[in-house]
Amino acid sequence: MDILLYIFVTLAAVVGMEFAAWFTHKYVMHGFLWDWHEDHHQPHLKEGFFEKNDLFFLVFAVPSAFCYIVGSSTAHFWVFFIGVGCSIYGLFYFLIHDVYIHRRFNWFKQLDSTYSRAILRAHGAHHATQEKDGSESFGLLVVHPKFFKKRSEWKKKKPAKKVSH
Repeated sequence: MDILLYIFVTLAAVVGMEFAAWFTHKYVMHGFLWDWHEDHHQPHLKEGFFEKNDLFFLVFAVPSAFCYIVGSSTAHFWVFFIGVGCSIYGLFYFLIHDVYIHRRFNWFKQLDSTYSRAILRAHGAHHATQEKDGSESFGLLVVHPKFFKKRSEWKKKKPAKKVSH
């Protein structure tokens, strides 16, 4: 029975990390730690392979490492699997964001599915602004339905109002 608990906790942590990442991206990265994130929106400022934005990998690794330590050194072993879920999300984030979207590593070719195109459109919309304010689409795996459509279909035309005489 414990194995089902550990699987559930791991999956819940992966899902929870999407929302934690969204919140952190919107309110921390585009908030008081914009200085770390700014070079990610303005690649021409980057010197070398790393960006200041890469510091966020460390920020997200700390809670995961804490959960590994607490879960393996106390009676609350299930906490270990929160760390596992955070690590799995971190791997997804790295593969999708850094490898697939930003091509920091040339490990696999262009994916071609409705979902992968929606992720690219959403991230492109996010990077359409190079400023702290005015961005949209702060998540990674949960994509707004409009991004599954072509860019030309994002803004629906409002029907003309009928004029009564």
